[in-house]
Amino acid sequence: MQTTHRERTRSTRKAARAIDRGPRRPGAEHALALVRTAVYSVVATAWFIAVTLFSAWTLLLPGERVRLALSLWARSDLWLLRVIAGQRYEVRGLENVPPGAALIASKHQAEWETQALPAILPRSVIILKKELLRIPLYGQYARHFGMIPVDRSAGAAALKPLAEHARAAMARGAQLVIFPEGTRRPVGAPPDYKPGAIFLYERLGVPMVPVALNSGVFWPRRRFVRYPGTVVVSFLPAIEPGLPRAEAKRRLVAAVEGETARLVAEADPALAYAPSPSS
Repeated sequence: MQTTHRERTRSTRKAARAIDRGPRRPGAEHALALVRTAVYSVVATAWFIAVTLFSAWTLLLPGERVRLALSLWARSDLWLLRVIAGQRYEVRGLENVPPGAALIASKHQAEWETQALPAILPRSVIILKKELLRIPLYGQYARHFGMIPVDRSAGAAALKPLAEHARAAMARGAQLVIFPEGTRRPVGAPPDYKPGAIFLYERLGVPMVPVALNSGVFWPRRRFVRYPGTVVVSFLPAIEPGLPRAEAKRRLVAAVEGETARLVAEADPALAYAPSPSS
């Protein structure tokens, strides 16, 4: 029996919703993870408030002098994730990150990488959506540490000020972290790379380090739960500066998507998928 167009459309939409919701573990495993996540969330929130209030006086000091506080908080949060939620992490290929100026172009599947990368890369400055600066306490600290906000609604008009802020950060010795897709993408979703990363690659003339990860397997997008397991973040060989725009993007997408698919399959063979080309 042949399926109708409506049935195919319904099936496609159902599959898309399943991808967007992210992976879910069976029964008791999911329930236990929810309990551990709830405990982690309460403890981590209390710890975050305590640290930010106690450290408020550091806002009077130059941001570069107190970046250690950001790294220490990030590491302590990762420790809480490990002890309470059972979520560990492994870093691979860190030797691929140049000692000097670099653009770190990372896959974005979960909130995990926004917390972990400052701990892994102490000199990193994250390019983030400007809405995050409205969060009480977090916004003040993000500005103070030199995080670079970008107005995603401004489209191409946001690129010029983004490049200016990026140059200033690199002049201070920072390494820039950008999420080329602009927002979190579910495990297995087709890639959707925005022009910002390649624009900065051309304007700044620095190596671009592709970063793959599988955080979405353990911290699904738009879900409260954090599953136990080992998140792997992989720093891949840097793309040398000076390549044509199309070639640089091709290399970035191929490296990030290929390694991300491999890491996802390594974490959970049931979620294995074939990487698709960028849209």
